[in-house]
Amino acid sequence: MTKAELEKKKSTARALFMSGMEQTEIADKTGVSRTTISKWCTAEGWKEARAAKNITRPELVNKLLLTIDNLIEQVNSSKDPAMMSSLGDRLAKLSSVIEKLDKKANVVDAIEVFTAFSKWLEFRAKTDPEVTVELIKQINRFQDKFIIESVGKGSLA
Repeated sequence: MTKAELEKKKSTARALFMSGMEQTEIADKTGVSRTTISKWCTAEGWKEARAAKNITRPELVNKLLLTIDNLIEQVNSSKDPAMMSSLGDRLAKLSSVIEKLDKKANVVDAIEVFTAFSKWLEFRAKTDPEVTVELIKQINRFQDKFIIESVGKGSLA
């Protein structure tokens, strides 16, 4: 298998993985071993990118707000002075998490755009000779680097 063929399989495998397909099925569809698919997932951060893509900010914020509501109900029903006195600190911590999620939300938005763009590129590659496997590979590599660096900073650069 040539390097270009391998890169095309890798690009296809990434797109399938990001769409939610299991590694075993991806291996079957691309003709690449399950072990190789697993190595690509680990080395290139596919799992993290897919996880970020599949969890939206509103879902996380709603879960945190439900947690806050449950916490307030527990404290109010307990009438425990110690629990009541610690409520403010716990609420402040949960509010801080929500604030951090707002900063990271831009990363999730970028992943959604990058995924849509990657699908468009793959479609475009069928008719446009300028869209080569090498170009798609480079774009995917830079998108992955951007996401990894952005997640480390907590917001888009």
